[in-house]
Amino acid sequence: MLLEDFRPRSKLVTKTTLVNKPKFPIIDAHNHLAEPFGGGWDNKPLPELLDLLDEAGVTHYVDLDGGWGEDLLNKHLDHFKGPAPEKFKIFGGVDWSQWKEKGNGFPEWAAKRLRIQKERGAEGLKIWKPLGLHVQDDAGKLVSVDDERLIPIWETAGELGLPVLIHVADPVAFFDPIDETNERWEEIGAHPDWAFTSPPFPSFMKIMDDFKSLVTRHRATTFIGAHVGCYGENLGWVGQMLDACPNYYIDISARLGELGRQPYTARKFFIQYQDRILFGSDMSPDLDAYRLYYRFLETDDEYFNYNTSEVPGQGRWYVHGMYLPDDVLKKIYRENAMKVLKIK
Repeated sequence: MLLEDFRPRSKLVTKTTLVNKPKFPIIDAHNHLAEPFGGGWDNKPLPELLDLLDEAGVTHYVDLDGGWGEDLLNKHLDHFKGPAPEKFKIFGGVDWSQWKEKGNGFPEWAAKRLRIQKERGAEGLKIWKPLGLHVQDDAGKLVSVDDERLIPIWETAGELGLPVLIHVADPVAFFDPIDETNERWEEIGAHPDWAFTSPPFPSFMKIMDDFKSLVTRHRATTFIGAHVGCYGENLGWVGQMLDACPNYYIDISARLGELGRQPYTARKFFIQYQDRILFGSDMSPDLDAYRLYYRFLETDDEYFNYNTSEVPGQGRWYVHGMYLPDDVLKKIYRENAMKVLKIK
């Protein structure tokens, strides 16, 4: 039998708690609405989406798709923000492809575009993982995450009061050799373009150290580290960065698989850094996905699938709930995002 055909069914008898509604209203601070990750809601009736979010208990929704380009930013501002201004916050982005054409003037040009994006309605800046992995300057040289030429962009974001939600690197195993020891072997096999083996790519820690350098340097700018600060496998390291950078927050999007397999450490981490963690799902608007998050955060259920698919997508393991205290839940579900995103 091939491993890909293996579908073990656990015989462990544990309780299942259905959490259809969260204990407190949700601000989803990391999600998408366009294809491929957002379900293509920008081509569907808006009332259908609003009804789904209401059923899930989501009062505010941060759409990051503007980071893919200003055309998409403008489309989503018109389609979502215009009819439902209190429900949606749309983030803008940087068009790295312009560096070759703009040359040394690119950083200032990008900073000016950010000002225009805010005037148009953008309420944050989304930076994708190509920075540090793929983005090249006009000389064809790979640009590091903390490249000092980009200072105008980060300073402008701070001046405008725009939080920077930044995704650098990816799961650590994506940078390892793709062999029998790689815990993400199946996932990388399904998505070979997610492999960033070093070399030729920079090492995982090189990217993370550069990221910490960036956030440390720009203390007047608020940064949100996507996906548990892009290092959910090492909460001790993430905690050290939170300690060192008071302008830094993290979201928990798309990392139940990492958090839930270390429930004791994760629970302590969430309680210690309860004022610095934002809720995010990164699963597009999906009731079943939301309810998995609520079950994970609110219950003490043991050994359950963290994914809506039959085989967990990020590795063949199950997770355990964290049964967080109500005061911590309220901050993570809502209050921290209200502060960072300036929601009244």
